[in-house]
Amino acid sequence: MGADMRYPIGTEVAVAWSIEGQFFECCNCEVVCPCSAYPFQGADYDRCVTVLAFHVDSGQIEEVSVAGTNVAVLGDAPKYILKGNWRVGLLVDAGASDEQAAKLSAVFSGELGGPLAALSGLISENLGLERAPMQYSADGGSHVLTVGNQGRLAIRDLVPTGVENGPPARLTAEFHPATAAGLSAGEVTLSKAETGSDLEAFGMHWRPKAGLWAHFSWAG
Repeated sequence: MGADMRYPIGTEVAVAWSIEGQFFECCNCEVVCPCSAYPFQGADYDRCVTVLAFHVDSGQIEEVSVAGTNVAVLGDAPKYILKGNWRVGLLVDAGASDEQAAKLSAVFSGELGGPLAALSGLISENLGLERAPMQYSADGGSHVLTVGNQGRLAIRDLVPTGVENGPPARLTAEFHPATAAGLSAGEVTLSKAETGSDLEAFGMHWRPKAGLWAHFSWAG
């Protein structure tokens, strides 16, 4: 096959988008979520209801800055997640402009490629997009996402020694979409959802138990 002549030889092809930041995931599995360590094991229950929350520290999507925005991918998947039949909805920060929200939706739906595009074949029902006020905070080993009056999700790092501020438990999970091309080289920190974590959206209810967090860095 000949060279792709859309780009003359010697020119650089611009990256359409690149973002990086922090993410955390929490679901209804017991600690630790089997899907993160060995998805063939199956989730702890018949349905895995999960939230992947992202805080974008820096980046642009098609020349639109999206730094400081928040997004959450909400999912309801069967026990064996690799078999598909997921139901997925997208929450986008109400503090983002309409232009930022459109760009964020294109990335986090997989429309512009990137790690989440690999999940498209597993999704059988798209629950749509909702806008909501979203605030993300991180303090030591605690990570919190507040979604307006719809709920608050909080996770805290698991420290095997029980020593305050001790080194947390970590897992190498290179297949995870958030870290597949990320800053942590596939390493995620294991966490546990704090008591009272609760979120309602898309007609569903999330009361997570297990959690994890990591840095992410994507481009497309």
